[in-house]
Amino acid sequence: MTRIILILLFIFSSQALADNLKVIDGDTIVLNGEKIRFAGIDAPEYKQDCINGDLLIYCGMFSKVLLTKKIGNETPKCISEGKDVYGRTLAECFVNGESLSSFLVRHGYAFAYRKYSKKFIKDEEHAKKIKIGMWAMDFEFPWDFRKNKIADNPSERCGVELTAKLEGYMVWLTE
Repeated sequence: MTRIILILLFIFSSQALADNLKVIDGDTIVLNGEKIRFAGIDAPEYKQDCINGDLLIYCGMFSKVLLTKKIGNETPKCISEGKDVYGRTLAECFVNGESLSSFLVRHGYAFAYRKYSKKFIKDEEHAKKIKIGMWAMDFEFPWDFRKNKIADNPSERCGVELTAKLEGYMVWLTE
């Protein structure tokens, strides 16, 4: 039986980031050498996947892609809220006046991190209500995913490459 696996990868040549910015995953960036973790949200881990029908969706990768595309070649403006236990700056970051955290949560590729903040609950309720992003799939919350330590290497999942492009993403299939 052939299983379709969909990997959503950003084609970096089509989108330039600011020179002083690196997107680590859906809720972490490095800006001017400073590692910034978005306060109040939790995005899927980079190696985390979801199931949509018979499709395996790399939702962690997609969260990073979504954030990368949203930032584009802009430089985020961040408001620091302190440091976490890992020494990362906790902040809410904005592009063109829009909260990147709110954007990710409203699009279903991050969650309100209620353990630390209530700020993005309405955004999450909106995404859940309209079944957008991960809310349209079977998924594990990122905090549960980390706790269960089931992250594996997505590069090992890749099979035969199809040279099909879908709105700036590559589609991969494996058997």
